[in-house]
Amino acid sequence: MRCIAETAKPPNSGGTVMGLSDSYFLRNFHPMDVPRIADIVADALREHYEPSLYISLSREWPEGYLVAVDGAGMVQGFLLGVNQTPSEGRILMFAVDAVWRRRSVGSSLMSTFFHRCRMRGLRRVTLEVRVGNATAIRFYQRYGYTITDLFQGYYSDGENGYQMARYL
Repeated sequence: MRCIAETAKPPNSGGTVMGLSDSYFLRNFHPMDVPRIADIVADALREHYEPSLYISLSREWPEGYLVAVDGAGMVQGFLLGVNQTPSEGRILMFAVDAVWRRRSVGSSLMSTFFHRCRMRGLRRVTLEVRVGNATAIRFYQRYGYTITDLFQGYYSDGENGYQMARYL
């Protein structure tokens, strides 16, 4: 497995690992990513949002919107974070395509996001997760998140959500 964290280069622009089935790199979000991200959201998060939402949220803090792409430039995971308050970041959406899970893609996205939060002077990160998503909850706990609140009927299908937070 190999990951190269990039911030501004589009896919196939040089400096990336190409041709390896387990290779991927991180870059900032591009509007052309929306259809693939929407597919990942529908499958992994069981939510459906207007495509314009992904673009409008990217304007909040462009460096907080990371995508993981494979050697062919196909988005395989993403993390959409915003600068919630002067000292706090918030992960609005975070998902990895099922085929790419357990290949360190989520870990790379999370670690890079933490780094960018620290560079921005943020001291805390929050997120919400479905109460029934035990796999995601365990993943977040490995990264130091703890459950801080319960939101009744938080998701569009009525499922409850936990708020989780961690200090940087």
